[in-house]
Amino acid sequence: MLNLREVNRRQFLGTSLAAAGSLTLPAVALAQSIEDPVLTIARRELARMGNRIWLRDMVGIADFSRPSTQPRFFLVDMLQGRIKSFHVSHGRGSDPEHDGWLKSFSNVPDSNATSRGAYLTHTWYEGRHGTSMRLSGLDSDNTNAESRAIVVHAATYANPDMIEKFGRLGRSEGCFALPEDNLLEVLAKLGPGRLLFADRV
Repeated sequence: MLNLREVNRRQFLGTSLAAAGSLTLPAVALAQSIEDPVLTIARRELARMGNRIWLRDMVGIADFSRPSTQPRFFLVDMLQGRIKSFHVSHGRGSDPEHDGWLKSFSNVPDSNATSRGAYLTHTWYEGRHGTSMRLSGLDSDNTNAESRAIVVHAATYANPDMIEKFGRLGRSEGCFALPEDNLLEVLAKLGPGRLLFADRV
């Protein structure tokens, strides 16, 4: 025959286990509902730019807090919530040691550095790097983007096999240099009239 102490102990254990189980399920559901930080940044920057961005279905995010060995250029599908990542080079003026890490941003002409901030994508053209896309700087940190000819283009030094050979990508003169195999996909989905945002995010 169970005494009162044993009954109370069993009731306590059963109640505790049930409570623990009920706490576990919301935690899992919460983890599944947390928004990707890149998508959060895309939403924030679209809101900040307002009507200066003509088309809001796709956003490009360049996260230069990551080394060039990692895919750090993100195409964010704002309608589906999907994100696809690519490699991208930064400017040699932003990485004088050429170790694959961006150290600083600059908006100064002839700095050969990457500029931070929001850009509006424009038309494609054929230039010295082949098919490229013009950009207009929308922030005080990238107002010289057009006069500096900061654009999106492809380059052999941005191809992933450079990482295997040298341990990092090559550097641009401040442009967003993408792998040759990815350029047309990015241009087709991102421009013109859309937002490209670059920073340490």
